Amino acid sequence: MKLVFVTIALGAAVVAAPAVAQAPGGGAGWAQRDQTRAEVQQRADMLFQILDANHDGTVTRAEAEQALTQFQASQGGDGGGQGAGRGRMMQRMIEQTFATAPSVTLQQFEAFALARFDAQDLNHDGVVTAAERQQLRDQRAQARSATPAPAQPQ
Repeated sequence: MKLVFVTIALGAAVVAAPAVAQAPGGGAGWAQRDQTRAEVQQRADMLFQILDANHDGTVTRAEAEQALTQFQASQGGDGGGQGAGRGRMMQRMIEQTFATAPSVTLQQFEAFALARFDAQDLNHDGVVTAAERQQLRDQRAQARSATPAPAQPQ
């Protein structure tokens, strides 16, 4: 039963993850739905409660990676398809969240999710729209194409 909750929660986390904006074609359906800041905060709270396996008020990298492993197992491994793409997005989210600390509190987790939201809310109206996600994808693609490839050693 816990695996079902973890799967649902991690799927919800993808909605709040910055990687959604980077997905080729932007995904479809739920990933393109307009999202409010309050919705993102609510999802972050829900996800934190599920990830906090020992309910000590902190989520460690180990807890998050354990949940990711369970999610990937529930999706049939990391073989491919939409589940694998979500798994990669979640892995990036974990790497970003725990890049500077081995654990995070609910307040830190919320702040991280809301900072991602604010970066995506280009017109600062409290709603991230499909058009804003597309604009971010276009900007990132343009930045990648403008960056010269690293020189190959000879």
